[in-house]
Amino acid sequence: MKIVIIGLGTIGKTVLKSLSFMDHTITIIDEDKDKVESLIEKYDVFGVVGNGACLDIQKEANMSDCDLAIALTNSDELNVFACLVAKKIGVKNTIARVRNPDYTKQIADMKDELGISMIVNPEKETADEIFNLINLPSISQMEHFAKGKVLLVEIIVNSGSLLVGETLISLSKKLKTKVLVCAVQRGNEVIIPSGNFMFETGDRVHFTSDASSLREFLAEAKLEKSPFKDIMIVGGDKIGFYLASELSTKKYNIKLVESDKDRCEELADLLPRVTVIYGNGTQHDLLTEEGIEAMDAFVALTDIDEENMIVSMFANKMKVTKTITQIKSDDLIDMLGELGIQNTVSPKKIVADKITSYIRALANSRGSNVLTLYRLVNNQVEALEFSARTKEDFYNKPLKALRTKKNCLIACIIRENEVIIPDGNSQIQLGDNVIVVTTHQNFDDLTDVFE
Repeated sequence: MKIVIIGLGTIGKTVLKSLSFMDHTITIIDEDKDKVESLIEKYDVFGVVGNGACLDIQKEANMSDCDLAIALTNSDELNVFACLVAKKIGVKNTIARVRNPDYTKQIADMKDELGISMIVNPEKETADEIFNLINLPSISQMEHFAKGKVLLVEIIVNSGSLLVGETLISLSKKLKTKVLVCAVQRGNEVIIPSGNFMFETGDRVHFTSDASSLREFLAEAKLEKSPFKDIMIVGGDKIGFYLASELSTKKYNIKLVESDKDRCEELADLLPRVTVIYGNGTQHDLLTEEGIEAMDAFVALTDIDEENMIVSMFANKMKVTKTITQIKSDDLIDMLGELGIQNTVSPKKIVADKITSYIRALANSRGSNVLTLYRLVNNQVEALEFSARTKEDFYNKPLKALRTKKNCLIACIIRENEVIIPDGNSQIQLGDNVIVVTTHQNFDDLTDVFE
């Protein structure tokens, strides 16, 4: 496909990096000449310097026959206008980054009229992910497939857990609720487990579950934690606002700490059910005075990764049940586990995954399409949802009779409204949606899974 990325900030560069591993023709547009030239050297892309919403610049980038334009500048208005211009000159699909809460709902309502295929809001989507982590205390990550019918969940195996010392085979005999363990991260190693795999303390386990059975499984496996009540958020930017707003609709007691006085006053007006505190959320005395040790969850959302890491480590020391840390820098990821930081969110990764999933589905013209894609374990594992639309030789055969490629796992089959956690006797049928977990990169069809 021919793709143009307008705006090369943090999100734009992350999307470019994700797409650079795929077979697309990519053009980048930004007003910063040095940034454009640097990225042309680093990746095999074309570049144009200028305002990506300007008709002349879009013509210079030969966008009239473009399959997709992605507008990711820091200006919502410029992104929407760039998509309007792109659509006018013949671009088939457009994606706009829209962050302002005042615009989000109205632009979503006007999406079709504006000719925008997808709207991405990194802060809102990050807040949604954090909300899920708080709403289900036992999990450290959760993704949705099949319009929410199937969940891909990550848990951390703690000492004393029912899972410690069990193999997949022995665990399946003890539990009534069916889930399928897809991938395990142990230190820096990624494992697609077989039946004899044995769980150890500290393992990060990814499994698929019927959405309606998740809580039942967590309870049965003695992984369920008491519901949270008291939440502290440090950082009142857009993510903090979206998160506090969403949490305040539930029965949570929320304290939000913000260091900018004007922003505090604004948040106090916007969030009447939230206790907004003016102060430096990285200061020991303020955190202790506001009762950090009594919190069920602590969320670090400042603009500085190192500050988020330090206050999260302090929250862990104060025995807060769940600490969630925003991390923007890829360079810090590898050391987080060593520091005891287990639950992290990255706005750029969340948006890049969403855009990449959309592009994979758009680009694939063969019988089985990628409907949904998530990257796990620092991008070492892909979880993909395929639609089985064209008859294949491997349909209607038991999975145990088929040969899948190494490090590939059929994690779930969705047949109409039925969610099937597969075993060796399960079969793929025409019309099914199939979830696959693999360490291979860039699968774009269900046929890629089988030898």
